[in-house]
Amino acid sequence: MFRKYTLLLTLILLTACGGRAAQPGEIPPPPTSALATAQAEVAATISPVPPTPTMAVAATLPPPAVLSPQVTDAPPTPEITATPDTVTLAPDAVAFAGRNPLTGEEEADPADLQRRPIAVKIANAPADYTRPQAGLNDADIIFEHWTEGAVTRFTAIFYDTIPPNVGPVRSARLIDLELPAMYDAMLAFSGASVGVNQKLNASDFGDRLLRAADPGFYRTGDTTKPFEHTLYIRMDQLWETVAAKGLNTPPTFGTYNAFSEVPPAGGAPAGTVFIDYKTEKVEWRWDAAIGKYRRWMDFEEHLDANTEEQVTAANVIFLTPYHVNDANICEQINNGVCAALSIEIQLWGSGPAVVFRDGQQFDVTWHREGRNDMLTFTDAAGAPFPLQIGNTWVQLVPGYLPNPLAVTP
Repeated sequence: MFRKYTLLLTLILLTACGGRAAQPGEIPPPPTSALATAQAEVAATISPVPPTPTMAVAATLPPPAVLSPQVTDAPPTPEITATPDTVTLAPDAVAFAGRNPLTGEEEADPADLQRRPIAVKIANAPADYTRPQAGLNDADIIFEHWTEGAVTRFTAIFYDTIPPNVGPVRSARLIDLELPAMYDAMLAFSGASVGVNQKLNASDFGDRLLRAADPGFYRTGDTTKPFEHTLYIRMDQLWETVAAKGLNTPPTFGTYNAFSEVPPAGGAPAGTVFIDYKTEKVEWRWDAAIGKYRRWMDFEEHLDANTEEQVTAANVIFLTPYHVNDANICEQINNGVCAALSIEIQLWGSGPAVVFRDGQQFDVTWHREGRNDMLTFTDAAGAPFPLQIGNTWVQLVPGYLPNPLAVTP
């Protein structure tokens, strides 16, 4: 302490002397280096005087930082605003001149809309033998539904795009009595149970059935898989077969959906959509970078075998129509006893549904009043609900399954 006061005194004397030579009786100034050291040590002993506080306008202060967990499963929904170039399509035939009525997409070649759609039955289980399937991302609409054994199967509607391969192709179910009528389509399948076959042959599109013996179907020859999982389709050849039958004519649609690039108001965030089919799990995750939902199947990325790219959808629609066992049609017989009845999915009338688009969910009502009507949707006010332009997956789920749908922001 004594040394600190000595240094302080030295500094005061130096200041008083103004840098002149020391007079008799005065303490001589220290060398320059010593002076700097002394000044630093003195400064260290003096507490800085806090600045006088000033009043600040509260409105100019930045808001306090809020610490909260970062949500990684739900990328932000992009802001989309209407512009003069925004595409909005009314639900009528006139609005779709040069556009695909199933997706709202503009066609580079209008001739692509002059062919008849083809509905293809595609397997989804067991996973080791059926996934990845070929052609999923080229379908305009895919219906996923329950079959016996609580596994799912797809009916994919192809119209304006011709993928090189589609499959594996499997047998039809009762739901396939409705879908070809809805989209004025052919039906391509590997076969069916006796009861379903009889109904298909007697249906109003009985002349539009395509079976494994028709040109365009082929077997892969893969001996590592059971024979029933080796049937595929070369779609260009199958459309040639349709033309040879005199059936490759433009479709007639009974109803049309509305489409809009701008999401309607009133949606709730839906970054992840989880659908529990009991033995199989489906998950859709919104990807703002591509403006679509990406699909996972049983917690693995669901891929399209043609491109090895992940399956995506512009619209995912969740429906719970009535599922009723048909006591007259058996789909699985074990030891001479029926182990599983065929399920009739009653996709007619109307009912509640949820549409997922643009990272949001919307509660809507689905409609199908006439046999040749496709599924259409209305909002709470009864106005046509617009789908996002692009492909659609329709998830048909039994309403009696416990908590089949979970949505997180």
